[in-house]
Amino acid sequence: MSEENESTLPNLVTIVGRGVPSNYEITVDGELELVGADPLEEATVVTDHSAEGAVDTGVMRFRFSGELANIHVVDWNGVPAPESPSTPTVHVDYGVPGRSNSS
Repeated sequence: MSEENESTLPNLVTIVGRGVPSNYEITVDGELELVGADPLEEATVVTDHSAEGAVDTGVMRFRFSGELANIHVVDWNGVPAPESPSTPTVHVDYGVPGRSNSS
């Protein structure tokens, strides 16, 4: 991701899998971009304002502008959070600078 995209997409949403297949949908009122993964390999559908896909283990990160409009996570049986302890954990951070090369 370029520094230009980091400044125009200053916010970050992180989805952390809990070791079981789960689905997620994200919608923002600005622009949205998958960070550090190939959408085809991750089976993630990303449009300008939304993303949906599956996560089992690992982390999915998206940078976005504007506000998070909606997020929906469900476990493999379609049970949503917080009713299911197996749904992914979601973190939303506003105004997050991009990673530096000094790490």
